[in-house]
Amino acid sequence: MSDPKTVAIIGAGPVGLAAAAHVLERGMTPIVLEAGENVGHAVRQWGHVQLFSPWAYNIDRAAERLLKPTGWNSPDPQHYPTGAELVERYLEPLALRTALARHIRTSSRVTDISRAGFDKLKSQGREYAPFEIRYQNGKGPEVTHADAVIDVSGTWHSPNPAGANGLPAIGEGPAKSRIAYGMPDVLGKERVRYAGKTVAVLGAGHSAIGTLIDLARLADQEPETRPVWLLRGTDPTRAFGGGANDKLAARGELGSVFARLVAEDRIRLERGFRVSHLAVEGAGLIVGADSGARQVKVDELIVATGFRPEFAFLRELRIELDPTVESPPALAPLIDPNLHSCGTVRPHGARELAQPEPGFYIAGMKSYGRAPTFLMLTGYEQVRSIAADIAGDKAAAGRVELVLPETGVCTRTAAPSASQCCGGPAPTNVDACCAADAKAKQQGTTGCGCG
Repeated sequence: MSDPKTVAIIGAGPVGLAAAAHVLERGMTPIVLEAGENVGHAVRQWGHVQLFSPWAYNIDRAAERLLKPTGWNSPDPQHYPTGAELVERYLEPLALRTALARHIRTSSRVTDISRAGFDKLKSQGREYAPFEIRYQNGKGPEVTHADAVIDVSGTWHSPNPAGANGLPAIGEGPAKSRIAYGMPDVLGKERVRYAGKTVAVLGAGHSAIGTLIDLARLADQEPETRPVWLLRGTDPTRAFGGGANDKLAARGELGSVFARLVAEDRIRLERGFRVSHLAVEGAGLIVGADSGARQVKVDELIVATGFRPEFAFLRELRIELDPTVESPPALAPLIDPNLHSCGTVRPHGARELAQPEPGFYIAGMKSYGRAPTFLMLTGYEQVRSIAADIAGDKAAAGRVELVLPETGVCTRTAAPSASQCCGGPAPTNVDACCAADAKAKQQGTTGCGCG
């Protein structure tokens, strides 16, 4: 009998640990390599943020089966945890109190992956060679080998820059001391940095919206705080989400709250603001758009324009990516924000995530490339399918084992039908599907008025 397969898993976040649980349950051996000092390192950076989904959507089933014999108490399935609660009540017990503990190596940053004895150009017999994974820890360079690799390293440490063209804005490097990326804790540990300041937030996704809401709350307590929303587009209602139509109620509520703050002018809005230049001026920061034709002076800038995957350590593997989204090609049509419309991305797994390099898979947030929205539950389904595929259970790998909640959000290139109404929650009219539709109905428009 051959030895059980060894599977290297890059990243010990929620999806990485779920992958390890499924690999272990399949009788294989996981090797989890985490760059941070602790499991859930990226989650800890946004520990102050409440998740949009309740515990029922945040616990992987294989992980739960590992936890139950330890006496672990499952959280209230309807409670919405923060990132810190996710770590404390789920990730840490999973990593420290179950059989996974001996398979996790923290402070182990993967630097390169190849096939043992094969460079990228060599083909004959390549699929039979084990993967060689090089990583760096406190002792120096280390090497391990595996039969398969699942890359769930995420995108947290590769934020998109401020520049509207995808490049850093001119002057962004020298201005870094006035810039934060992602979703800083403006009401908590970083309150002193932002209280009483003029703070611009660039972006239109959930991180930007959540940060602007927190800045508006900070302004209630510290009246000199002035939030400024720098919106690249011209239609703010696109950021308001699905409102009551979103089956993740917390996410819908976030958009509704934000819509009210914008309508009440509690957040200054700069539309069509495509950042091109940044310059420190005295105690402030000049944020320029359109090659400097427009300028806003602020004290601090928060860039919440999303993240992008890092592929440098995969240079010796044969991988294929969609040229637009930078996701596996089969997944791209499901998540491309230029194409994806109403509804939710259907569950997907090994078939969509497999790469030309046999035995190598990209999963989790990284599998979405630059696409902006990802549900943890989607990642759990991905790695369940991948573990089955590696184990040779093709039937289980191809099976769909979850139903995802509807987003209630549309994007469109043509006028929608009444059943495809977009534009954010309606502030007043109960028979309107969005803010634009409410205004249109007030003016006498029939049918859907958000086109």
